[in-house]
Amino acid sequence: MKRIFVTIGTQVPFDRLISAMDEIVGQLNESLTLHVFAQTVSSKYKPKNMEWTSFMSPSEFNRHLNEADLIVAHAGMGTIISALTLDKPIIVLPRLLIHNEIRSDHQISTCRTFDKLKYVHVIYNESELKTKVEDILTEKIEGSLHKITNFASAELILSIKNELQ
Repeated sequence: MKRIFVTIGTQVPFDRLISAMDEIVGQLNESLTLHVFAQTVSSKYKPKNMEWTSFMSPSEFNRHLNEADLIVAHAGMGTIISALTLDKPIIVLPRLLIHNEIRSDHQISTCRTFDKLKYVHVIYNESELKTKVEDILTEKIEGSLHKITNFASAELILSIKNELQ
């Protein structure tokens, strides 16, 4: 069984992502065995095909992150960095100003930068979600693109040390 954790941050709902993921879960369960859990905040959309909660404690959030085979999220830096630190594949969909999902389109810039660096899987439209999820879970494409650590590498520390001397 593959586990997917869908998270949209803690501040505002992201119905476009939650409803898109809910729609494809039923389709994907025909070929894959999935357990999908979503953090929905105060979403108007109530998922039918996946487990969900509006809010969760930090320990619950970390448990879901650690158990996930795949993370699907908004383009929030906290979630992206958490996924990279845990070496978890992550698909991000930016919130868009045109849909009143955010106050500015800064998540598009975040996505473009991380996409260019090949750190995360970016989709710019929810119609791309099903294919991207399938490709990662069936290993047609590499899931985890890049891992970061909690601490600076020995090489970086040595480089800084040498520069300061």
